[in-house]
Amino acid sequence: MITFENVRKVYPDGFEALKGIHMTVAKGELVTLIGPSGCGKTTTMKMVNRLIEPTEGKILINGEDIAHKNPVELRREIGYVIQQIGLLPHMTISKNVSLIPKLKGWAKEKYQKRVDELLDLVGLDPTVYRDRYPAELSGGQQQRVGVARALAAEPPIILMDEPFSALDPITREQLQDELIRLQQEIQKTIVFVTHDIREALKISTKIAIMKDGEIVQTGEPNQIVKEPKNEFVKSFIGDEHSGSVCDGSRMSSYK
Repeated sequence: MITFENVRKVYPDGFEALKGIHMTVAKGELVTLIGPSGCGKTTTMKMVNRLIEPTEGKILINGEDIAHKNPVELRREIGYVIQQIGLLPHMTISKNVSLIPKLKGWAKEKYQKRVDELLDLVGLDPTVYRDRYPAELSGGQQQRVGVARALAAEPPIILMDEPFSALDPITREQLQDELIRLQQEIQKTIVFVTHDIREALKISTKIAIMKDGEIVQTGEPNQIVKEPKNEFVKSFIGDEHSGSVCDGSRMSSYK
């Protein structure tokens, strides 16, 4: 589905943010990019929708080099959820969610029906929330709307950039559970960025651990925990997580 072929990013000041990334994200996978601040995880993710362009290498989606695609059209085919949510405050929830389908020329009846379906999907009663404004919602509710908006035009790929990190722990836990449930139902291809190893172990089908612009290790959560490649990975995961994946109640989510 998404393939990185020797992708490098060097900025004008000489800083090498990515040092030859090779990675494949298969259709229907939820792949989490994780690592210390400045490791290149967000840069890697933003290259998928060309918010950042590589200096060298190729990124392919379904075998097509995205460098040859119109970036605006590309972004309309990729859902994007960010920490700041980015809902338009002067628009109702319904108008926020339907924005991309409208831009893509969907009929009004079709996108209005889609709004109600998606609000239901993310646990918000459309009869209650569709005509409200973002300021009338809690942070957790706004983030649910952000997820609904990313799904609105039925994109095959969704990028999620630390979407839950600004929320309180209880709300964050609830939305992680919701994401696991959603992914089991909709089977999208998701690239998720986080700095929280607990979150990565919980939600991912595959994890890519990054350091200094390179991918140090990739694998399923159980594999990463049981077989850390080196001391960096072992210390990054932490001993306190070594039992939580292997015998936890969410074991089936990692397979």
